[in-house]
This record gives sequence, C-alpha cells and structure tokens, in this order.
Amino acid sequence: MPGCTQTCADCSCKKTETTDIEDYFSKFLEAKDRIAQLEEKIQGLGGRVSPSNSNGDSRHLDAPKPPPLRSKSWFSSTAEPLQTSIYLERYQNYGLTPRELMSGKPIIGIAQTGSDLAPCNRHHIELAKRVRDGIRTAGAIAFEFPTHPIQETGRRPTATLDRNLAYLGLVELLHGYPIDGVVLLTGCDKTTPACLMAAATLVRLTELLSPLLDKTNQHAHRNQNLPAICMNVGPMLNGHDGSQTLGSGTIAWKAEELYATGKIDFEQMVKMVSLGAPSVGHCNTMGTASTMNALAEALGMALPGSSAIPAPYKERGQCAYETGQQIVEMVRADRKPSDILTRPAFENAIRVNSAIGGSTNAPIHLNAIARHIGLELTNDDWYRVGFEVPLLLNMQPAGQYLGEDYYQAGGCPAIMALLLEKGLLWPDALTANGRTIGENVRGTVSKLPDVVRPFSKALRPNAGFINLSGSLFDSAILKVSTIGPYFQQKFLSNPRDPNAFEGRAVVFDGPEDFRRNIDDPSLGIDDKCILVMRGCGPIGFPGAAETVNMRPPSYLLKAGCEGLPCIGDGRQSGTSASPSILNASPEAAAGGNLAILESGDTIRVDLNTRRCDVLISAAEVRRRRERLEAAGGFQYPASQTPWQEIYRQETGQLSEGMIVKRAAKYLNVAGRCPVPRHSH
Repeated sequence: MPGCTQTCADCSCKKTETTDIEDYFSKFLEAKDRIAQLEEKIQGLGGRVSPSNSNGDSRHLDAPKPPPLRSKSWFSSTAEPLQTSIYLERYQNYGLTPRELMSGKPIIGIAQTGSDLAPCNRHHIELAKRVRDGIRTAGAIAFEFPTHPIQETGRRPTATLDRNLAYLGLVELLHGYPIDGVVLLTGCDKTTPACLMAAATLVRLTELLSPLLDKTNQHAHRNQNLPAICMNVGPMLNGHDGSQTLGSGTIAWKAEELYATGKIDFEQMVKMVSLGAPSVGHCNTMGTASTMNALAEALGMALPGSSAIPAPYKERGQCAYETGQQIVEMVRADRKPSDILTRPAFENAIRVNSAIGGSTNAPIHLNAIARHIGLELTNDDWYRVGFEVPLLLNMQPAGQYLGEDYYQAGGCPAIMALLLEKGLLWPDALTANGRTIGENVRGTVSKLPDVVRPFSKALRPNAGFINLSGSLFDSAILKVSTIGPYFQQKFLSNPRDPNAFEGRAVVFDGPEDFRRNIDDPSLGIDDKCILVMRGCGPIGFPGAAETVNMRPPSYLLKAGCEGLPCIGDGRQSGTSASPSILNASPEAAAGGNLAILESGDTIRVDLNTRRCDVLISAAEVRRRRERLEAAGGFQYPASQTPWQEIYRQETGQLSEGMIVKRAAKYLNVAGRCPVPRHSH
C-alpha cells in the first residue's frame, strides 16, 4: 500500500485494492507536460524547453498544447448522452470497459494491410501485436482494423486499381471512426502510397478552413489533423540458388529470357523465380516496395532506419513496438502529416530516390501524395531536383546487392547522411519522431562501403529520372540509373549524335498482343527497333499495368541482344532493369498520340533535349487523328466490374499521380465538419 513501510512478507494488510499501472503512466505524462509548461513560464522565453522523452530523445515542443482528443466526442460527451451511451455500449462487447473508453487515453488506429490475399504484407498480422504493445505501454488504446488488400503479384488485371480504392476506404475509416492517430502498416508497392494519400487527405483542409469556423469549434476542428506514422513490413531475406544471390522480381525477368531461349523449362523457371523470395516480407530488391518505404522514411513519415529492416529480423518487431509508442507521443504533441509533408520533405525524397536507384513508380505515387496534401509536384520537379544526384546504393536492379546487405550497410540513414554532407537535403525538415532530418541522420556511416558507396565511388554520376516530352506524349520518364553498358554502347554512343537514337517502331496493343507476336519473325524486329506498348494506361487497361518492360524476340536473345528500347503508356515493375520510356501521358486511350503511331514509323529519342518524337509530318498526324476519330477513338477492353468503370471515369493520368480526380478538391474530408454527424 502507498506509504507502507512494512515488508510484503510480513504484511497483515487486509486491503486488496489494485491499481492499473497504465493509469499511473498516463498521470506521469500529464505531470511531465505540466512541468514543461511551468519551466516555460519560469524562463519567460516565450517557447517551451525541449526535455527528453522517456527514451531519452529530445523533442521539439514549440507547438501549442494539443486540443481535446477527437475520440472524446464519441466516448466522453455529456451533451448527447444517448449517442455516447450507444458508442460506449458496443465497444464493450469484446472486453473493453467504460472506464478505459472514457479515461481520456488516445484511441490509436492500426491500419492493417496484411492478409492471406496480400502475402507481402501478411507478416503484419504478427507485427501488429508489437505495435499494440507499444501503444498500450505509452498509455493509449489500440483499435486494429483491415484495409482493402493490395498485392502486386496476385491481383488481376492490376493492383493499381486497388491503390485508389484502398485510399478511398481508408479516408472513410479515419474520418468516420473514433481515432486520434493511426499507425499505417505498409509494405507491398501500393500499400504505402495508398496509406500516405489517405493520411494526407485527412490533414490539410482543416487548417485552410480554420478562419471560417466559429471559436467554439476551433479545438475539435484542429484535432481533425490526424497524426499518422508508417511502419513497413520489411523486405524478405536475400534469395540464393547456391551460387549467386537472386533478387525477387528481378530474377523473374531473367528467367523469362532463359525460358524464351529454351535454356530452362517451365519447372526450372518456377523454381528459379521462387528462390528469389525465401521468407516473409516484400521484395528484397530496390523495387517499388523498398523504394516507397524508403521514401516514406525520407519524407519523415517513418522512424529513422526503419524502412530497410528485413521482415524476419528481431529489429523489425522492436521497430513495431517503438512505432506504437511514437504515435502516442505524436498525438500528445499534435504532430501531423501536414507538419511533415512539406515541399522540402518531398524534395528530400526525390533526391533519396535518385541515390538509391528507386522505382519508376515513385513519381506516380509521390505526385499523388503531394496533391492530397495540397502541393503541386510534377515530373519536371523530379528532373530538376533529382537528375544530377549520383547513384550511391549498389542494389538490384540498378546494382548488385539485396535488402539484407542494404540494411547491414546502414539503410536509408546512411544514404541520407551522404546527401546531407553534400548539401543535397533540407536538414530542417521535421519528422515523425519530432526531430529534423539532420538530427536523425547526421554522422551515420556506411558499414559496407561497396553497398552504400561514397560520392567518390558512385555507380553513376547522374541517377535521377529524365522527363521527356514530344509529339508522342506530354510527359514520360526514363530511369537513367538502369542504363547498362550494352544499352549505352548500342543506342547512346554515336559521336555524331550522342545520347540520342532513332529506331523503327514495332507497336503492340496490350500485353496479350506482345506475348502472342513478339517471336513472330514476320515482324522483322531487329536490334535497332523500338518496342512500343500502348493501351495500358489508367483508362486503357484499366489501371496502368506493368507491361512496358518487354524482352527482345527469342532469336535476338540467342544472338546476344541484351535489350531493346521500350516506350509505353503503362508502367514498369520497379524490379526491372530495363531503361524504358514509360508512364506516357496522356495515354492512347485518353487521346495521346501513341494512339496514332503505326509500326514502321521512325521514332527519335534525344536525352540531351529531353525529346521523344515520331518523325511524321503534321499533315500526316492530322490525317491519322481524323481517321481515329471516325473509327470511334482508340479501342480498349470493356470494364468488367463496377469499380473498373468508376475508375476509368474518375482517375487522372500517370503524370498527375493517377488520383481520383474529384478527390483533389477534398484536401481534408474532415475539414467541412469538426467531427462527423451522429449516427443515431
């Protein structure tokens, strides 16, 4: 008992009162905040002292005291007693108590993206338990809920359809339920942008509308800016076949070529591809999954060092626990995505993407996240900010190593520290843990200098994306970090026309057309041709499929051809090393000139001028467009589900982030009302 001096062994006390240690922890945090306020008054400096938290980390506490918790309007309001009793009643039926729900502890959502349908993220079913532990230890209550599943390799016709659908669902969940902050469980390619798009949507417009709200609603309104943090599932362990490392995804494109030339059979191909994926987790290459989680960390929306931890490592579970603790601190500090997702943060992410050889899907997703936070980010920004950044990470597909090596070398902080030293990062950008980027990464050193390389030993001097335009499209990107020696020598080394080439177009209308005809000798494809894939954008496919990375015909592969230039209005797997021109906007189905391109046309690509043009006359362009319009426009498959039809009607082009067009005006769905209307 409090104040008792007798030993427990000799205790004759009859009292059996018990206490909840978490209540004491909550009181401790309240007292700590009160001490900070008193220190501020004593010092009279107009800003708070920056004490350490319970883990010894310093925090920036210049923000005003956070408003009342959003969840209180569900569980602690006496203004609508019937409504409050209804909310309290049903949340008790699995063991929660009224005392917990009315205690004033934050309600933290865990957006669960793992399921049997999403094997890359399935490990989150276990990791979420550690997130819960962290939330509980920090004095809050966890509400775990499922999100719409997204799995890159299992979803037909393409998982890109699910990004916007998951985004819409998550916005509704975060807006409509009693959640004060959320842990976004990310991993497979599109789970990360879907979650970040939703988190961004929930935070901005409330700030823009705040002058329009009456004073009685200011506190509740401000708290609609929902604190959020990402927690990645982690990459798989390195793949091996006994003689070499095999990267997930990347090995699939190699196996396809071996199968096409008859060097392996179907069973051998299945085994080879499977060996690249030896454990739980997402791709162990720098595909879209590893890229987007690294960029979430570079943006400041994840704990420093968290993105590269392999899924099976003990550090991944420890990170989950720490993330659970961190989100509670963020709620109490009222630190939100709108404080973190600033233009400097996006420019930091662009430069990190260049340094790691990140996926060509990154511009699509970051441009989308920026639009939902109220910023304009374009493919020209990617060229302007990121092109001259060197390739520092030696990781497949642009390099040699895999995810475990990247983590052991120091992960994203090691890359960012190198960029910081060269003045290529905004050091004062705020991050989820309350520190700046500079404070988080400064002084981090690569432990494996052949994996994370210094500037003096960079794999390429300029590793960003080139944004091309011309008579075929307004915008398309080329990933220069995957331009290998063969492609450089074959297509870009003419001394009379450096970094430029021309070739005869061979046009395919969709991947079925490509697979059916690529090996047909009657097409006359030679090693100077340019393969073109169209009808694979957001409208045409629908959903923009990863179909642009096309292999040469089998007879050219046998003759030693290592690759042909590819152009398309679809996407490309982040695990592919093909230096394709892709994400062409507008797509053929939206009226882009790829729709009038014909096999046999000559295409000129000039990386110096950033142009891609079809070499036909303006009169011929007009004639073909008139003929196309008379035929009813570019033809593409009919929608097969209600969502496919809605998606085609509502989704924008790849260069603009491929977002739901009307969602752009909802920079915060919660901003129109401090809290949603009651349900009864």
